[in-house]
Amino acid sequence: MNCPVRYLTEELIRRKSVTPQDAGCLDLIGDRLSKLGFNIERMDKQGVSNLWATYGTDGPMICFAGHTDVVPPGNLKHWSSYPFEPAETADGMLIGRGAADMKTSLAAMVVACESFLKDTPKPQCRLAFLLTSDEEGPATDGTAAVVDILKTRQKKSGIMEIDFCIVGEPSSKNQLGDVVRIGRRGSLNARIDIKGIQGHVAYPESIENPIHGASRLINTLNTVDWDVRQNEAFPATSFQVSKINAGAGANNIVPGTCNIDCNWRFSTSTSGNQIQSKVAEVLNQLGIKADIEWSLSGEPFLTRRGRLINAVTSVIHKHTGLSADLSTGGGTSDGRFIAQLGCEIIELGPVNRSIHKIDEEVRISEMPVLKDLYHDIIVALID
Repeated sequence: MNCPVRYLTEELIRRKSVTPQDAGCLDLIGDRLSKLGFNIERMDKQGVSNLWATYGTDGPMICFAGHTDVVPPGNLKHWSSYPFEPAETADGMLIGRGAADMKTSLAAMVVACESFLKDTPKPQCRLAFLLTSDEEGPATDGTAAVVDILKTRQKKSGIMEIDFCIVGEPSSKNQLGDVVRIGRRGSLNARIDIKGIQGHVAYPESIENPIHGASRLINTLNTVDWDVRQNEAFPATSFQVSKINAGAGANNIVPGTCNIDCNWRFSTSTSGNQIQSKVAEVLNQLGIKADIEWSLSGEPFLTRRGRLINAVTSVIHKHTGLSADLSTGGGTSDGRFIAQLGCEIIELGPVNRSIHKIDEEVRISEMPVLKDLYHDIIVALID
């Protein structure tokens, strides 16, 4: 099958862009966009590769965003083929690291813009690509860094740098287009170091067991209603403990400290600051002494139904017959940074059931359809 999206996807998969390495992916994409007349700006930072490419000077800005970096492949012996050499299966899947997350999306975006500008050489819009190699890693020097620059430009010019943004994250569940992400929960991490008094287990009057304190704290935090109001767009804020560490090297010693690593996934019904204040209040009520190291991975964001969501859902129904589920589930994405620009933003990409797994795959027959979705979303936004 003659499929430009597949060909470009395969070229990208062959580039071993394990985070934060780009391995030449942005050079390849930048060359294609440059030939279309895009202005190419590299905003690399601290070894992270970043691309900001723009086309046109008038009309709303429609931006395609994504990442070229992939997670490590794991044990190569478990793959049915080498993960950085794309392979086709008998049932029509393309296997390779990054196939679904998210090199097929990047290829479809590029080919969609090539097709659009061929049909519409003087569009009534601006086009952009915001791409990074630091999404699967710390995500500090990638999209976040580019957005900081764009926020400064936007403040100076008074003109929206991005009006509409389509992030190519693999949003679909069972079939291309069945799920569109219209927001993401925020993510707040904490390392809580609970203070106790070390001593012999046989003398409870002279010790203070921080593990018992941790147990009381966890039990209480599990009962807190973190949301100040109901939110139909998001699930309730969740609290999870991911790690507990304590011990003094012998089973007859109560340790002096107990460390808890935990996380909150929260909606727009609360905030990171409100969660921190509530935790401090709980510690005070329980009489527990603790030091806390907080780390905010991202604030929540939500795109309300408007021009972008209407265009996306209409185009999906046209091409697939599906009524897309509008979701805010899943983890975080670089959309949390782009949302700071005040734009409408959604995530639309391939089926995500194989991402980060052995034999990551994408259905070959859906590759040109994804290109058509991206193409027609542009058209719908400027009609």
